[in-house]
Amino acid sequence: MTEPTPPGFAASLFETPLGVVAKAAREAIVVVDEQQCIVALNPAAQRMFRCTSSAALGRPLSSLIPPALRAAHERHVQQFEVSGVIERVMGRRGAVTGLRSDGQEFPAEATISRIELAVGGEPRPFFVALLRDLSQERDLHEEVAALTRRFRTVLEMAPVAMWISEGDHVAYANRAALELFGMHQGESLVGRSIYTLLHPDSHDELRSQVSSAIAGEAAAPVVCGAIARFDGEWREVEIASAALPDHGDAVVQMVITDITQRRRQARHEARHREELRHLSANVVEAREEERRRIARELHDELGQRLTALKMELSSLGPAAARRSYDARVANMLDMIDGTVAAVRRIAADLRPMMLDDLGLNAAIEWLARDAARRMGIEITVRLGEEDPPLSEGAAIALYRMVQEALTNVARHARATDVSIEMRQQGTELVLSVRDNGVGFPDPSLQQDGRYGLLGIRERAYMLGGRIEVDNPPGGGGRLTVYLPLAEPARIGNASDRPHAP
Repeated sequence: MTEPTPPGFAASLFETPLGVVAKAAREAIVVVDEQQCIVALNPAAQRMFRCTSSAALGRPLSSLIPPALRAAHERHVQQFEVSGVIERVMGRRGAVTGLRSDGQEFPAEATISRIELAVGGEPRPFFVALLRDLSQERDLHEEVAALTRRFRTVLEMAPVAMWISEGDHVAYANRAALELFGMHQGESLVGRSIYTLLHPDSHDELRSQVSSAIAGEAAAPVVCGAIARFDGEWREVEIASAALPDHGDAVVQMVITDITQRRRQARHEARHREELRHLSANVVEAREEERRRIARELHDELGQRLTALKMELSSLGPAAARRSYDARVANMLDMIDGTVAAVRRIAADLRPMMLDDLGLNAAIEWLARDAARRMGIEITVRLGEEDPPLSEGAAIALYRMVQEALTNVARHARATDVSIEMRQQGTELVLSVRDNGVGFPDPSLQQDGRYGLLGIRERAYMLGGRIEVDNPPGGGGRLTVYLPLAEPARIGNASDRPHAP
């Protein structure tokens, strides 16, 4: 029978050069004899098992192992003793369970080695167990696993489709992504190439986005593309990518937003607006045509009849037998003259014949003279020598814009001087109406009742143009209309032609 290990063996062991190293080691070292009794343990082992050296020495090694695992540990040690192997990993992949002095169990990694040491001048076999506490690693693994479960839950519950790609292939896809692609239960996107899921037109743009995301750029541009669902339906999507640097250089998270309905609604609204503009243009055109017809009838029918009536009454005037009717006939002639003037004015408002007969410049000149007379202000007109190359509809619209601008001046501006200028600027015709009045309130186009300016704006939009309303330096207000010209033309400025009241 082997004699027990002397009590001073542990102290003498740690005085050797090898013992000094073991004493300073961060890993726990426990030395047992052939009877599996603890004969030495370093400070790291004392901290691990939360016991002192004096309390542990002489106790069986099984005291450091939970009771439920002691029998299995005993069999493992016996197998190691008879195996003749010098070193062996304990347990499965070195994993064992330790027992601290306060009863707490903890995971550890253990390796056992066989050595021979001299005791009383005689060599004796001993076993050295090298242990590493895995408690912190276990806690970290559990925390990471919990975070992973939470992250997956968040991704699964997210209403937006998301997947994580590694290289060119899908490594994970949430439930919304499967629904977006119309996949059935049990089917998966994992392992599929992301480029086989997207329309080829967006491949280059997506590769550029992924490269930008991996490079760490703050805001990689969103890719607009299309996907083909597994039921054959195409959906328009936006894809935003962000690199996951902790998972490798090629792991990218992508958020895929279905914008099919939004795009469809936007196209519907754009088409609806276009249809409304066409409808508005048709209404304006029909109104102008009706004005033309009424103006022509007033001019040709009523005007001619009133003129004939005037001639008939005039023929009655010189007759001596009817001298008593002279005053009445004169009054009737004056009434007819006023009626003819009113008819002509109404016809001109409905549709100026001068616009058809003499052109746009002459019509604007006449409009300025008439407005200056009625408003009692001075209006200066600067027009080209020749009419601009405009279609009939554009010329009518431009005339109506000037007419409406002068009406606004009369109603709101309280101006005493107005200038109208029309010139060519590049490929655009520019019409400017400026006054020295109180100017435009801000914002003019949004105020209730400003339908005149809204009408000017809509006329300009229908012709592919735009308007600007501002209060220039020096006071007053200015309305500027920009219309595209059908073809280049020279519109030089003629001399200023003021129209005084």
